[in-house]
Amino acid sequence: MAIKRIFGLALLALLCSCRGAAPEKLENGDLIFVGIRMDYSLDHDSMDNAIASATGDGGGLNLIHAAIVEVDRDGAQWIIDATIKRGVDRHPLDTFLRDFTLRDGSLPVFEVKRLKDTTGVAGFVKKARTFLGESYNSSFVPTPGAHYCTELIRDSYVPEGGSPLFDEAPMNFHAPDGSMPVYWEQLFALLGMEVPQGVPGTNPQDMSRSPLLKAVPICVP
Repeated sequence: MAIKRIFGLALLALLCSCRGAAPEKLENGDLIFVGIRMDYSLDHDSMDNAIASATGDGGGLNLIHAAIVEVDRDGAQWIIDATIKRGVDRHPLDTFLRDFTLRDGSLPVFEVKRLKDTTGVAGFVKKARTFLGESYNSSFVPTPGAHYCTELIRDSYVPEGGSPLFDEAPMNFHAPDGSMPVYWEQLFALLGMEVPQGVPGTNPQDMSRSPLLKAVPICVP
């Protein structure tokens, strides 16, 4: 147990992104975006690589995943997210960090964003928990009982009686050179459907830029 705790603290220390700003603690409803440096070589046929190719903008960091932070009454930090490995699941923060450890044992870049207006955040997290147990939405088009990572966030962050906080935009699956990555061609062929190029959807890169969010410097106390 002690070894597990030390490992968790070490990973959290790497999550730190203070850069001279006063450190803050993770809060209920924060969003964690997982980024891969442009010069890092991912597996050629992986979904992460395909997402990075399709949504990267040449800015040096491709965001490939997004997750919701839940902080319970005892102060424990949990992650609610949608992944191929776990579907829509709730698990401890250190499990999330282990899941995203890179092949060489290093960690990707983690960016923490927080709603500028946190009114209703508890309700958004509660809504996210209603989707636990669903499958991962590999088709990236609306599918009953399934969500992909940013789709889960969009469907959870909905004010009572209102519309989703995060906008959709036409999805792009093409690589920067205009080609279609083999991964997407093979995936959607297996699903028996065309690549949903241009269909409304969400992705981590766009969602992280929402004017509703602000960057938060996070460090271990």
